[in-house]
Amino acid sequence: MAFMEKPPARKVLLDDTVPLTAAIEASQSLQSHTEYIIRVQRGISVENSWQVVRRYSDFDLLNNSLQIAGLSLPLPPKKLIGNMDREFIAERQKGLQNYLNVITTNHILSNCELVKKFLDPNNYSANYTEIALQQVSMFFRSEPKWEVVEPLKDIGWRIRKKYFLMKIKNQPKERLVLSWADLGPDKYLSDKDFQCLIKLLPSCLHPYIYRVTFATANESSALLIRMFNEKGTLKDLIYKAKPKDPFLKKYGNPKKIQGLELQQIKTYGRQILEVLKFLHDKGFPYGHLHASNVMLDGDTCRLLDLENSLLGLPSFYRSCFSQFRKINTLESVDVHCFGHLLYEMTYGRPPDSVPVDSFPPAPSMAVVAVLESTLSCEACKNGMPTVSRLLQMPLFSDVLLTTSEKPQFKIPTKLKEALRIAKECIEKRLIEEQKQIHQHRRLTRAQSHHGSEEERKKRKILARKKSKRSAVENSEEHSAKYSNSNNSAGSGASSPLTSPSSPTPPSTAVEHAPF
Repeated sequence: MAFMEKPPARKVLLDDTVPLTAAIEASQSLQSHTEYIIRVQRGISVENSWQVVRRYSDFDLLNNSLQIAGLSLPLPPKKLIGNMDREFIAERQKGLQNYLNVITTNHILSNCELVKKFLDPNNYSANYTEIALQQVSMFFRSEPKWEVVEPLKDIGWRIRKKYFLMKIKNQPKERLVLSWADLGPDKYLSDKDFQCLIKLLPSCLHPYIYRVTFATANESSALLIRMFNEKGTLKDLIYKAKPKDPFLKKYGNPKKIQGLELQQIKTYGRQILEVLKFLHDKGFPYGHLHASNVMLDGDTCRLLDLENSLLGLPSFYRSCFSQFRKINTLESVDVHCFGHLLYEMTYGRPPDSVPVDSFPPAPSMAVVAVLESTLSCEACKNGMPTVSRLLQMPLFSDVLLTTSEKPQFKIPTKLKEALRIAKECIEKRLIEEQKQIHQHRRLTRAQSHHGSEEERKKRKILARKKSKRSAVENSEEHSAKYSNSNNSAGSGASSPLTSPSSPTPPSTAVEHAPF
């Protein structure tokens, strides 16, 4: 096997799903244009921030590239005359800041390579398609029966995962899809165990898992081949999209929002829960459930991308469930992500935000009951139900599945133990991230409360009261001393000395505005 015989052993420590925020700190006018200095921050740590300098033309170029998503983005219009006026620059800066806020809070846009390169050129300067092509070419040197038909450009959301349409030379009409992916920050398996488990995937047979035709790996990446499905994924069905189109075009702004029929929701939901239960019982970590990872084969849903957890890739919904400390195992992650998928099947679009306070009318109250158990404030605060519990709920309990295919996936004991340890490491990183986010949120809330107008008024009133009390106490002390001095002078030596009563000392307790 010549597939990268001596690759650079590397693990991408950068988690591409950690949100980037951007704030324009200043602008500077040069001869014929204005530059905007942007402070970009990854995640919650102020220390993990940097500056990038962008012109309006850079914003315009990015906006033109993002038009494929079909969204109306609020980029301020061009102005040829008077574009160096101070007031105009200040107004444009506000408009550009609003534009940045929109693209960094849109889940699909914020994760796309175009936005990442605009805000973080140092970490996203590589041409990942070229890297993938190089590695795939090396693979074909020793596997000449395969041939690349065309790259499937940007059909997925991951920056470091690329796809190619394939064919077998002696079966030219049959189409396959090759996926290549780099290692991610959650790759904790040893190189040997990792490669063994990747090569084990074609042996996995399950009626609701999409079959892997071929799989191989080295110390830095993995390459898998599956049959190409013209119908596409469950997300393609919901959004009425063409499978080969770029991810942004398919899902950025659906033209017609319409959920699935109730019977489809029940059947597809039951099939997906059955395969999740199978993987959980096998001790195989998944954590990557979303509508694009469910292939539609007739009336059957088949799960994709079992390799993602082995590669250590972060989940599509990680920036969402990392906010909730009770979603801290891969099993609970799968259940929460199932809630997202069920919402999308029901309403034809993802939820605007999570947790969901109230759900729109659904085809059945049984659907809402499952959504509440996985996406509501109470569920996110108290924890997810198990897959077994979801299977017992009325929405799925009466679904009859007709399949004669017997599941098979034999994992050697040694590799099961390696998977268990890797799963614990993945969960440990998640728990640590959730802890940091929780602490940051508490600190931010406290600072916000402390700096609110109401709190400032309270502190002013307390300061005035304290100042008045000190003034009264000082006055009483001065009067007492003056009275005592007069008494001593008027009584002469024969009068007994009398001590003035001591004034009450100022309180040493510090008063705090309530947090």
